[in-house]
Amino acid sequence: MIKWLCLAVCTAFLLSGCGRQGEDGQASQDSAKESDNLIVVGLSQVGSESDWRLANTRSYRETFTEENGYYLIFDDAQQKQENQVKAIRDFILQKVDYIVLDAIAETGWDAVLAEAKQAGIPVILSDRSVRVEDDSLYTSWIGSDFCRQGERAGIWLRDYLEEKGRAEEPINLVTLQGTLDSTAQLGRTEGFAKILEKQDNWTMLEQRTGEFVQAKAREVMEYFLETYPDIDVVICQNDNMAFGAIEAMKEQGKSYGKYGDIIVISFDAAEAALEAVRKGEINADFECCPDLGPLVDETIKKLEAGEEVEKIQYVEETYYD
Repeated sequence: MIKWLCLAVCTAFLLSGCGRQGEDGQASQDSAKESDNLIVVGLSQVGSESDWRLANTRSYRETFTEENGYYLIFDDAQQKQENQVKAIRDFILQKVDYIVLDAIAETGWDAVLAEAKQAGIPVILSDRSVRVEDDSLYTSWIGSDFCRQGERAGIWLRDYLEEKGRAEEPINLVTLQGTLDSTAQLGRTEGFAKILEKQDNWTMLEQRTGEFVQAKAREVMEYFLETYPDIDVVICQNDNMAFGAIEAMKEQGKSYGKYGDIIVISFDAAEAALEAVRKGEINADFECCPDLGPLVDETIKKLEAGEEVEKIQYVEETYYD
């Protein structure tokens, strides 16, 4: 069943322009002090490695504007955790009101988040989560249920194979994983594994990271195709890696997608990927909503009003096939 209910909304969002806050990188301490009448938010973003990430950054910048009562200090970590740790310490020195962290990896945050807590600055986790010994080091986490995404992808594949009369056939799979130890990589891997272990005729040949990057994913997919002559399914843990995998399959003359031999499953459902679903290049794409800015804004407004907020806040999502 084709699911396009949210397509118009997603397309409009992904085509929308960037806000002006944070365009010049991290603001100075003096600039933050001059914004006493605004809520100062320090945002540490993973980077700009994918279409999803760019849309996610647009969401924050369009939300945390002066018109909405905010002053945004934006930091692009360029895929390096040490840059995020430095950014958080800079935010603490600048005495921001809130820190929003989209963590590159789940581990390694106890010390710096303890410093933020000691400074009395609430930390809101967005998109990716962290693993710390004391969960009071952050106020709330807002994002996708990545484990559920992976599980739904496995269920979809099981049903699709049954529909095509292939339920009893041996099925060989490979996975292009995202950045290792990131919440999305861990959750999607775990969720899909729950379904995989119940299918005796499915074999996961290998899983390798493509780091959520198209060029890297192409290299890994080239290796998969050269190493394993009989691949039935490729799981791509984001759309940009699906594009890289498709490039590799085209280069090697492999047939794929709705009308080919290799089933392509992806995650994120960015605009370009939905077009690939329409064309039949991607069989199924599981949505990961990038529009988290308004949900973080809602959480901050509740905290400003002295209200309690939920520790874990999941966004609702669908899939497209």
